[in-house]
Amino acid sequence: MSIEVKVPVLPESVSDATIASWHKKPGEAVKRDENLVDLETDKVVLEVPAPADGVLKEIRFETGATVTSQQVLAILEEGAVPAGKPDTSSAPAAGATQAVAAKAPPAATSGDSDLSPAAQRVASENRIDPSQVAGTGRDGRVTKEDLINFMRGGQAPATPVAGPPAPAAPAASNGGARAEERVPMTRMRARIAERLMHSKESIAMLTSFNEINLSRVAAMRKELGEAFQKTHGIKLGYMSFFVKAACEALKRHPIVNASVDGNDIIYHGYQDISIAVSTDKGLVTPVLRDVQHMGFADIEKAIADFARKAREGGLTLDDLTGGTFTITNGGTFGSLFSTPIVNPPQSAILGMHTIKERAVVEKGQVVAAPMMYVAISYDHRIIDGKDAVLFLVDIKNQLENPHAMLLGL
Repeated sequence: MSIEVKVPVLPESVSDATIASWHKKPGEAVKRDENLVDLETDKVVLEVPAPADGVLKEIRFETGATVTSQQVLAILEEGAVPAGKPDTSSAPAAGATQAVAAKAPPAATSGDSDLSPAAQRVASENRIDPSQVAGTGRDGRVTKEDLINFMRGGQAPATPVAGPPAPAAPAASNGGARAEERVPMTRMRARIAERLMHSKESIAMLTSFNEINLSRVAAMRKELGEAFQKTHGIKLGYMSFFVKAACEALKRHPIVNASVDGNDIIYHGYQDISIAVSTDKGLVTPVLRDVQHMGFADIEKAIADFARKAREGGLTLDDLTGGTFTITNGGTFGSLFSTPIVNPPQSAILGMHTIKERAVVEKGQVVAAPMMYVAISYDHRIIDGKDAVLFLVDIKNQLENPHAMLLGL
């Protein structure tokens, strides 16, 4: 029986998708729930699994094609056996073990342990040696996107293949050509660029700054961190303090949690806080929903889960949809000072930065304290400077008095 493999139903905010790569070719056997094709949208990469065991009979759209919801991507022949390959599942022929071993992909290299599960699957299914692929991830790691680009022929092997040595390139000082490479943006990167430009052009954006003494938060983490981890199975980080402080400040300054819709202001009676997460494909902002009902452990576990899913390419559209306020932490990469850009339709974003020990005056004495610069960028059309500054001071006061914050004071 022939089964149509269709594009999943895309949400209203995503009009179409691009076929990033096929993991099977026509005539190949597939198993139920095995990933057939990756679809790249503006926000995430979607995997389309096989609906049943069988053979991939026909592919309707090739890699790079644009498709929409419910379009037929391929035809699957359920229960069929690949042509020229008799079914030997019930009685394997002699020497089958040796034949399988001969057709197996190359042995894993030491670099395979650094691959995410999604990248490992692509490498295994397409018999790619990761050591031959130039990695663009953190610390030079090979990502799923690197492997897909390698299959498309858009990336040269990281190590030279066997053969006579190529002639040395002329030195630049002798007028030789300097290498350049033109690579098209991924859909996600193009969408990020479009949204950032839209934000800059459509919002009257202004940024205010302050600094926070995190010595008491640091002392609390040192005092209670071990017990917290034993109880909840997760480390107590700085981000949960900032998320809780932002949540309480948003309750007291609801205009910062509002959004603009035409000539209307929409006030949200809940705090859905987006957390900026850096991935190999760009910055994404998964959403912590109903933070007003979450405890520190809930926040830390949710953020850790988002980070894991982002590394593995497992974030869903639901994870990225919505949000009434955003927190971004450039301090993870060493940023001391920056002006974050508002993520429409939200009206404000809080920027965290790296913690540095600086000399401060406390009770007439100069002491070294862990200080962080913080920034709030906001839509000046609805948020006045007074509201933004008071919001930032509110966060500062909570974090410099974390025990009072925990008591809701």
